[in-house]
Amino acid sequence: MVAGIFVYGGWNALRLTEMHAEAAKPLLDKTLGESSPDPVNLVRADALVKIIAGTTFATGKLPRLSALALAGSLVPTTAAGHPFWEAKGEDKQQQLTHFLKNAALLGGLLIAAADTEGRPSVGWRARRAAKVTSKAAREKLPS
Repeated sequence: MVAGIFVYGGWNALRLTEMHAEAAKPLLDKTLGESSPDPVNLVRADALVKIIAGTTFATGKLPRLSALALAGSLVPTTAAGHPFWEAKGEDKQQQLTHFLKNAALLGGLLIAAADTEGRPSVGWRARRAAKVTSKAAREKLPS
């Protein structure tokens, strides 16, 4: 059910592209300066990533890749959308709450991106194959 928030967020960003672009512009200007790309196009691209990766994650298609794409999309969205360090008063608390919620979502996505669903990882299988091959080679060699 984690994926639902991303699909909705992507759809909402497509609906309200200008508003999201205005929120992203200060961060883009601060980090990339004058060479920053058009925020409207970035918001649209980010929205499509959220919708597509959120849908594939929800349906179990390419879950590790989908989780990784969502995690990559979440970091700049969180920095641009919830700058609690610039807020004052009650708004600061609200922005901090949303920032921490997104940090928790990021942690869950990273766990999902690393999850092999109980199957051995490629690294483990490669190490095991090397160990078996090495043992077989030692047995074939004269003592």
